[in-house]
Amino acid sequence: MQTRKLGNSDLEITPIGFGSWAIGGTGYAFAWGPQDDQQSVEAIHKALDMGVNWIDTAAVYGLGHSEEVVARAVEGWSGARPYVFTKCGLVWDEHAEVNKVLRADSIRRECEASLRRLKTDAIDLYQIHWPTEPNDPDEDAEGWRTMAELQREGKVRWIGVSNWNVPQLRMAQEIAPVTSLQPPYSLIDDEVEREILPFCEANGIGTIVYSPMGSGLLTGGMTRERAASLPENDWRSRSDEFREPRLSRNLAIADALREIGQAHGRSAGEVAIAWTLRLPSVTGAIVGARSAEQVAGVMSGGDFRLSDDEIARIEALRGSE
Repeated sequence: MQTRKLGNSDLEITPIGFGSWAIGGTGYAFAWGPQDDQQSVEAIHKALDMGVNWIDTAAVYGLGHSEEVVARAVEGWSGARPYVFTKCGLVWDEHAEVNKVLRADSIRRECEASLRRLKTDAIDLYQIHWPTEPNDPDEDAEGWRTMAELQREGKVRWIGVSNWNVPQLRMAQEIAPVTSLQPPYSLIDDEVEREILPFCEANGIGTIVYSPMGSGLLTGGMTRERAASLPENDWRSRSDEFREPRLSRNLAIADALREIGQAHGRSAGEVAIAWTLRLPSVTGAIVGARSAEQVAGVMSGGDFRLSDDEIARIEALRGSE
């Protein structure tokens, strides 16, 4: 795969990175259900074998377990070491209740724990997962100042944020340069097009978008029956996007993507990923997978380019919603 420079960093990343949310397994509110660790390792190795050069995870995924699985996969990989990105700011207690905490001492504890779980001396990209809620600008600023200190100390190489809006990005930029933003972006969640992506492009902030396939809705493999049977320990069972009236609209979009992909021998998921990467303001897309088979079906989407006519067809579909 070709690579793109991420923001102000020296990281040259492939258009697609491996997303490690689902491989954290179950046991907390935003889990994807049970997951076999060996399948996760095989999925990561398959992605790396296909040319992907970065893995995105977070401390909260599986309450630390995803980072441990990523470390196991990287340790067992014989090729060039991939970049490993992780996140902080979501802290859990003994009851698996998760809270947003951006105080300096908390972020420092999180960083040390992630370094241990990932078995590394420095994190390639460290990101604040969410701003505080309800929004506390002082705590957000404290968190970002701490991130900059960790960078100066060499514990992390580059620093970014996830799910921050433009005012929050402006505040952060006044303290220390923001290497990247990680926002949601897909055909069913395109809000960032209006203000956030243009701001990042104008200010040299890289963007690595998550859920480009709508958390599985746009892969071509989701059906009405499968959505209805999602287990309670899969967060998607509580999402409005997987229920009517939105479900029918989302499945119709997936059907259209499947038709476009068939002309190229591509999956609906690859078309969905290619659509997010059509914008120069998008540096890369985080693509999750739970098995090597899933990886093989979507990870080539980074090298797939839609024609102007195909983009126009998809835009017409968006306009008809």
